[in-house]
Amino acid sequence: MTGVLAQEREPVTTSGTIAVMNLHAQIDGLAVRLSRPATAQAQGTRWAVTQGAALVDLLNLRGHLLGRVADYEQAAELAERLVRAAPEDGTALLARARTRATLHRFAEAAADLGAAGPGGADEAVLDAERAVVLQALGCYAEAVALIHTAGQRQSDFTTLGALAVLHAERGETTEAERLFDEARRHYRGTSPFPLAQLDFRRGVMWHREGDLDAARSSYEAARRRVPGYAPALGHLAEVELLRGAFHAAVDLLRPLTRTSDDPEYAAHLAAALHAVGRVHEAKQWRERAAARYDDLVLRHPEAYADHAADFWLTVGADAGRGLHLALQNLAFRQTDRARALFQRAVLAQNRVAQAAA
Repeated sequence: MTGVLAQEREPVTTSGTIAVMNLHAQIDGLAVRLSRPATAQAQGTRWAVTQGAALVDLLNLRGHLLGRVADYEQAAELAERLVRAAPEDGTALLARARTRATLHRFAEAAADLGAAGPGGADEAVLDAERAVVLQALGCYAEAVALIHTAGQRQSDFTTLGALAVLHAERGETTEAERLFDEARRHYRGTSPFPLAQLDFRRGVMWHREGDLDAARSSYEAARRRVPGYAPALGHLAEVELLRGAFHAAVDLLRPLTRTSDDPEYAAHLAAALHAVGRVHEAKQWRERAAARYDDLVLRHPEAYADHAADFWLTVGADAGRGLHLALQNLAFRQTDRARALFQRAVLAQNRVAQAAA
């Protein structure tokens, strides 16, 4: 079977459950210290920026791991305050660039990265962040060059993992598999989060390729590493839906709808409930997802137009709205995935028009 995880040396890390608890504690502790005016005044602006940037990174991490849009928004607000307090500080600008990239505001993120260099930010870190932005925009050759440049001053795991994800996005699965394996062999940390993220991205690659067994194996590996890892659980539920295991999908998704404010999980739960005949409950979750997507598209269109388009083309059953959002997403970035979503929406709208005729 393709996509089987390497078993040569399984890295030993901290328990994922304990690591998440520690992450909560770190965030709470930093937030308390930064909220004390006397401490901030005594330590000075540079201390506040450094500590604030660390909190931004932790909030972004928790937002990803637990599927919490509120964490992304809190990180973005904090980063804006840091830049207002120190407009030329490279650490503050780098923090804001990361929050903007997370919310897919790529042009603004690139501008911040450009300004962060003269402000004292590390060039290897900036190159790695620029590569992330370029990759998201489909500029793969430029991204590869920057990853290699940054790799001269970063860990082998970081470089190999970034290259693995890039080749995975391009559909170059053989090279991506080699790099995923190589990255795991070079991991020397104790945190479970980087490995869980690596396994998740590997799963996404096989999911897109249609190898559901390989995708399921990778998602399960990420789940074992960090039991509450929302993206892995959500994608695992998608695999179960595709395999017809609707009750298993419901069991995976229910806990996510309690801990995450991302409407994707509510939408998938609606589909799973509908498939097992619980139509009234499915309708409630569909309406909840629709309202949440409407809110997020208004506040963060670059980040959620594509997800909302997919919702309306599937669970939402409104091809017209799906087409509008797919076109909006295509205006933000002309990637292969954005074009494929737009073509899907056009075909769906054409089917609706033909049925009406």
